[in-house]
Amino acid sequence: MSHSTVIPTRGSQRRPLLAAPGSPPVEWRIEPGLTGYEAAVACMEARAEAIAAGEAPELVWLVEHPALYTAGTSARDEDLVDARFPVHRTGRGGQFTYHGPGQRVAYVMLDLKRRTQDVRAFVCALEDWIIATLEAFNVRGERRPDRVGVWVARPDKPAGIAGPAEDKIAAIGIRLRRWVTFHGISINVEPELAHFDGIVPCGISTSGFGVTSLVDLGLPVVMTDVDLALRRAFEQVFGETAA
Repeated sequence: MSHSTVIPTRGSQRRPLLAAPGSPPVEWRIEPGLTGYEAAVACMEARAEAIAAGEAPELVWLVEHPALYTAGTSARDEDLVDARFPVHRTGRGGQFTYHGPGQRVAYVMLDLKRRTQDVRAFVCALEDWIIATLEAFNVRGERRPDRVGVWVARPDKPAGIAGPAEDKIAAIGIRLRRWVTFHGISINVEPELAHFDGIVPCGISTSGFGVTSLVDLGLPVVMTDVDLALRRAFEQVFGETAA
């Protein structure tokens, strides 16, 4: 397996996914404390239905979950190595991932009929959002054509069989219903990285590929810093927000 080619992601490569003129701003909500996963999914599904019916504005909902694993529609049973935390089967795309304290999860409920009815363009916009957020902390996030999520190079670590070491810092898993998105992204701020050992994250077990966080990279960052950067970057890519 050869090392993946870097796809340019900075500056003029970004393509905003703005709503149609006259659309209301996206509601921006930060949930205090820890949010149970099943309750979060129920809230997302209800809000997505309301958005599709024209009864509620689009929403970005920032949460933290207690420690748990989620299994997407492509999850393989053998990738659950140690079910040390509750496992939730979910309708989002992707494989196994971990959520827990110190990780910012952003659930994104947008109406693509107001933007563009192109799922790949939406995923690229989510990647751009993450990459722009990381730039605020002088971290270069990169996408890979054969791996989901956003990655950072780790020249300080031994190379693997696929080439130079890289760690995943952010994950993406989405679902659409009536062209309204839900689920979304997660960025590792300061989670317990050992908790990822219970799964093969996103099905990737190749040596040289791991998981990292902003704090693991040596940055003295707290969740409120990341939330501010997320909102600024979101407005660059998706447009205006409101409390």
